[in-house]
Amino acid sequence: MPFIGCHVSVENGLEKAPARGHELDCDAIQIFTSNQMQWKGIPVSPETAEKFSAERNLHQITVVVAHDSYLINLASPDAVKLALSRKAFIEEIQRSQALQIPYIVFHPGSHMGEGVDYALRKIAGSLDYVIEQTPECHSMLLLEITAGQGTNVGNTFEELRKIIEYSVHPERLGVCFDTCHAFAAGYDLSATEKYHETFARFDDIIGLDRLKCFHLNDSKKPLGSRIDRHANLGEGLMGWEVFKRIVRDERFAALPMILETPGGDENFAKEIAALKNALINNEV
Repeated sequence: MPFIGCHVSVENGLEKAPARGHELDCDAIQIFTSNQMQWKGIPVSPETAEKFSAERNLHQITVVVAHDSYLINLASPDAVKLALSRKAFIEEIQRSQALQIPYIVFHPGSHMGEGVDYALRKIAGSLDYVIEQTPECHSMLLLEITAGQGTNVGNTFEELRKIIEYSVHPERLGVCFDTCHAFAAGYDLSATEKYHETFARFDDIIGLDRLKCFHLNDSKKPLGSRIDRHANLGEGLMGWEVFKRIVRDERFAALPMILETPGGDENFAKEIAALKNALINNEV
């Protein structure tokens, strides 16, 4: 059975997140370990780490996933911004290690006019750098497939594979499959045959063993639009059947599946309940 949950707030303290997840019936949660719109993060104190662990155990949150700052661009051609991005990512890894978070999801990066291959090599180099600067840390770094908006890279399975291949630490790299991003990037999941074709292609190019997390989001924009606009499950252009199919897919039975849909906690509670009903009771 997959671990279903959503992104939860860390307002008033990281240790508050597990209880918020429990209130929504989450098996898994995703958090920002620091303010996602600021470069400087606050280190996790031993006291906070202890409280977070205790609350996670108390509220039976099986998997916690971290998401990095939106400011980070590991492909930046600007030397100052690249240094800031690498430093912020190192701090993200250190905070996740302190909180015993096994996965850090991140957007690969943007080439800012320098070209795709430039970006893929720069991202791999940045990942190697941050991994080598944090030898005591063991969180797996998950490349999130993107919609391909603007100069963002990572919107094809081939680009994600190249980043992994260019890295000298491929064992530390995995993939987060965002359904909205993949659909916007041109990967059709809406019909059964297309669904199976997409994941067969993923397996051929990257390998399903590297798929460690899902972001479950419907899409407001059409297939191949390359525009990232999340919709509520079943209310976008992908349709409810896609999400039933994913949660019932035995290949993904041990993975965290995180909602990032609009509507806040009230909506999260409804969608988590609907996904669990579809899984357990085989309901539409």
